[in-house]
Parts: sequence; structure tokens; C-alpha cells
Amino acid sequence: MAIHNRDSFLSNLAANLGRPQKREGVNWPEYSVQPQHEVFKDYSTEELIEVLKEHCKVIHTDFVRTDKSDLQMTLKKILDGYEATSIIASNDKRNQEYGLDKAYEEFSKEVDVHVWDASLGKENQVIAERTDVGISFSDITLAESGTVALMTNKNNGRSISLMPTCYIAIIPKKTIVPRMTQAARKIHQDNEKGIVPPSSVCFVTGPSNSADIEMNLIVGVHGPVKVTYIVVDD
Repeated sequence: MAIHNRDSFLSNLAANLGRPQKREGVNWPEYSVQPQHEVFKDYSTEELIEVLKEHCKVIHTDFVRTDKSDLQMTLKKILDGYEATSIIASNDKRNQEYGLDKAYEEFSKEVDVHVWDASLGKENQVIAERTDVGISFSDITLAESGTVALMTNKNNGRSISLMPTCYIAIIPKKTIVPRMTQAARKIHQDNEKGIVPPSSVCFVTGPSNSADIEMNLIVGVHGPVKVTYIVVDD
């Protein structure tokens, strides 16, 4: 990827800061106190799941737990509760691992199922906008805040979790970490390993909401009005 006018931009920035550019010898700061690493440090995965479950009550998100063998049945029950007539799902390699490829085939007998198709380009977004439920996997799950981190790419567009009326996050148990600290570390480590980065990283915490007006919480302002997290035991 070409970067244009980088040197002139950095020179101008350094001049305004009153110092020369520093391109070498930059080290990570070593802080004497790092409380971010202590939060839930000794919690087991089961304890983190309980933290996540309790916080889902705060963020108006339904929490469900199941295993791979019952995932299709669990998903169908939630879709029926949403009275869904259409769904859009990520074209994730984990669909086959978790039996969702067969589930979507079965669901298509009763509802309109669209699995993200990169060849359709922006048409996927148009479909997502008029769809009842979006479904995708969480790549990293933050127990403390009840947040799912979604690594988007050509087979997993941002629209899936943003534009449908409802959203369902499939959360593999192994993706659950204490908080943003661990998520940021993993993303940084993947970058250092040369792993191809996602087109974006979306942090989704329950349904869309706002409390801008006199701190009154309004849910469903600019995105899904209902969200369900399904934790799947490995």
C-alpha cells in the first residue's frame, strides 16, 4: 500500500511540536503500575463466563449457553422468538466446524437465508439492511464489558452486526478473555506475526443505544434493537 506525503506530514507535525523527527530508538514505555493486567487475572474460563452472563443483564443482551450438538436447535429457538423471516450470516470457515452450514440449509426451508457472498459486493449490504437477523462469530469476547470483537473481511462484512433488526453472536468458549487488555494484546501479536489483518475490528457491546439526552438510555438507536449471545462449549 502506497503512503503519500508521509515525510512532509511528519516533518510538519514535528515542527509544530518543536522538535525533530524521531525515527529510531523508540521503545515501549515501562510503567511501574499496570492495573489493567490484574483485572480478573486469576479467573478461570467458567468464572469469566459468569462475569459475561451477569454483564449481559446490564447491556440488555440475552445470554444463552449450549454446546455444538445443540447449537442448531438453540439457534432455531432464538430465531423463532425473534419471528425472523430472513437472516444474513457470515461466510465463516467455522460454519462447517459448528454445523451451521447444515443449519442454514435446514433453516432455508422456512426463512430466507443469505450467506455473505463477496462476489456480490455492496449488494450484501442492501440485503443486510432489509434482513431480520444477522449472525456471525465472535473472534475475541470481553467478559468485563460484554463485548464481542468481530474481525471483518471479504467474507464477513460489518453490515451483519449493524444493519439487521436483531443480531446473534456465536461465541466459542475459547474466545472469552477478561477484558480489552487481552484483546489488544492478541491483535498486536497477530500483527507482529505477519498475520493478514482484518479490514476492520468491530467491538460490539449489545444492542445499539444512546444516553446522550439527560442520561436516559435509549436502545435500538442506530443498529440492532435486540442482541443474543450464544456461548458454545468446545
